[in-house]
Amino acid sequence: MSDLNQQKIYKPSLDYVDDGREHGLLSKFKPGTQTLPKGYQVSPKFKALDCDIIFEKDVPVKLRDGVTIYTDIFRPVTDEKVPVIMAWSPYGKSAGTAPRYENIFGLIGLKDNIVSGLEKFEGPDPAYWCAQGYAIANPDERGVAHSEGNATMMGTQEGRDGYDVIEWLANQSWSNGKVAMSGTSYLAFSQWYIAAEQPPHLAAINPTEGLSDGYRDIAMRGGIPDADFVNRLQSNHVNVADNKREDITEEMKQYPLANHPVWTDKIAKLDHITVPMYLVASYGNTLHTNGTFRAWRGMASENKWLRIHDSQEWPDYYDVMNTQDRRRFFDFYLKGIQNGWDQTPKVRYSVLDMEGGNQTNVAGDAFPPSFVEYRKLYLNGATRELVGAPTEKDIPATYAPEMGPGKASFIKKFDEKTTLIGYPKVHLNVEAKMADDMEIFVIMQKLDVNGNQLAEFVVPNHGALMHDFTDNGGTVMKYKGPDGRLRVSARHLDEEQSTDVIPVHSFDRVEKLTAGEIVPADIVMMPIGMVFYPGEQLRLVISSKNESGAIVPWSMPYQAQNKGQQVIHSGGKYVSYIQVPVKLG
Repeated sequence: MSDLNQQKIYKPSLDYVDDGREHGLLSKFKPGTQTLPKGYQVSPKFKALDCDIIFEKDVPVKLRDGVTIYTDIFRPVTDEKVPVIMAWSPYGKSAGTAPRYENIFGLIGLKDNIVSGLEKFEGPDPAYWCAQGYAIANPDERGVAHSEGNATMMGTQEGRDGYDVIEWLANQSWSNGKVAMSGTSYLAFSQWYIAAEQPPHLAAINPTEGLSDGYRDIAMRGGIPDADFVNRLQSNHVNVADNKREDITEEMKQYPLANHPVWTDKIAKLDHITVPMYLVASYGNTLHTNGTFRAWRGMASENKWLRIHDSQEWPDYYDVMNTQDRRRFFDFYLKGIQNGWDQTPKVRYSVLDMEGGNQTNVAGDAFPPSFVEYRKLYLNGATRELVGAPTEKDIPATYAPEMGPGKASFIKKFDEKTTLIGYPKVHLNVEAKMADDMEIFVIMQKLDVNGNQLAEFVVPNHGALMHDFTDNGGTVMKYKGPDGRLRVSARHLDEEQSTDVIPVHSFDRVEKLTAGEIVPADIVMMPIGMVFYPGEQLRLVISSKNESGAIVPWSMPYQAQNKGQQVIHSGGKYVSYIQVPVKLG
């Protein structure tokens, strides 16, 4: 790790404001133990406690290299030893009441009183779990708030630190020796890195939507550097001392290729993860979907379950029924309660129709289901249709980013009910005129029988402000169909990892285009679960612009670097197509 840490790029940490408000109402450093009585409210807007809870605040934990970090622990008042659920992230262990997170929940339409405010942002709520006989541990990871050391993001360092805290928790006098992890987003993907280190007392993990490759999923998706959201994540690296923080945006500039050790360390070692897992995913999270499904495919765990929902991660995570479902999983593996969890279908997936008729919790034994057949729909440049066979002659579609729509689309009308479920991909033959590179943005849209584009909110708030935010952005809050992107000079495929269904780019070289050169390019698309009824259409949009916009409303969308004309060749020896997973029967 020392050599790798020397290659990481560090900058001074941001200042920690220790005012008991900026980072949550209980954020001031005040080690000690108290009992929060039944009915306690951290603030009138939050849920009251259903039982007494022992609150151990700012408990020091020494890591293997001598660094001390601090954790808050909430546990039930009982003489029985209890299991622990740990929430690992840089967001601040008391940030459930931080204004910036309250505002996010308010924006998407969640009420403050669905939680107690004692939870770490995106993590399990102690109010519920302590009442069910669990302890909750909310550490401030290395370099955050009062914790010592330099903050890092994703990779082996976080994994080893999490290992050390899990083993410390398992050996506390009140612990039954079994520790689990749970949470969404950062609290999900941190689980990959920690579980891969195989801490002996880690009994189960429950990730809800998280990336699994720092390069491919967030920093350089499709080989395109997109630093805005990374910058937002790094703003959480605040500290009271003169500590440092890893600067991933600077690493993107200094190390643009994925084969650099800094980036290979941020690929989760999924084949090292063997603990039971209950994974929750969705089709529409442009930040997390690809990484979550990659984790599902790569996880070595023999006991693993997948549920694919049709919502956004926060409403889904805090939903009462889903929380009870999660409890059944934890009761089975952390308490040994024979509640029938092991009979739960290994896969429960959703099929979206984007017209109010979504199917959820459809049982299956795999994803994609075994009754799926992959079919190619070929681009016809003359009719702009998606057809069953390639055309004999190449009729290219040409567009320019500087004028007109800057895109070319192709449409398939369905004559019968058709369900697509699995992993689509797009294969194009492309040419750049007056340029040596191209950035391509692709989205699969569903059109109704009148040709109108369909989309659906995945958050409870459907008000005017949410419409404004999501018309051309806020992709994690309104689903418009699977998308993908690729910088064509990064088109080289990793032959060992790529399959006919899922292409994997090596991102270890730059292959610029020359004048008149036509090259094949495969574009990774997010998985799909969608039904099309007779008369409805699939529209494939190939664009020189970032049609989807930013991930969240308060982020800046990536501005494509395209110039000149872009040409999509389709037909003859230049066969271009979209491959779709079609449900049989």
